[in-house]
Amino acid sequence: MYKKILVALDLSNDSNKVVDTAIHMAGNDASKLHLVHVVEPVAAAYSMDIYAVNINELQQEAISLAEKRLEKLGAEKGVSSDKIHTLLGAPAPEIRSLADEVGADAIVIGSHGHAGWKILLGSTAIKVLHGSTCDVLTVHVPSE
Repeated sequence: MYKKILVALDLSNDSNKVVDTAIHMAGNDASKLHLVHVVEPVAAAYSMDIYAVNINELQQEAISLAEKRLEKLGAEKGVSSDKIHTLLGAPAPEIRSLADEVGADAIVIGSHGHAGWKILLGSTAIKVLHGSTCDVLTVHVPSE
């Protein structure tokens, strides 16, 4: 069994399935989990002219909302708040870095299982896999 599992979540409706899979991998011991959600910088997420908008305010709002949703999910699943991480940046490198930092021996992440161009254009799960120093499990979640 794995001793420390980092569960990377996009906070979609499929997050429960991903966390439940990780809990099963951990021998039904949620104390072995760390949950993470990475908020992408607002300027990177939206390719539009946002000069009239307070970017810092939008960014803080996005982080705050993600923190609340992740804390709620963690509480529902029995993951302590000191093992819940909301980060700002590019998802894949942030997830890999946190996995190293917490000493994770596995990363669990949802994947929509796209084929063809969508993989070539980049899936977070694929990017996490490349360069990870631990096992990576992708949990198939249906496309929305």
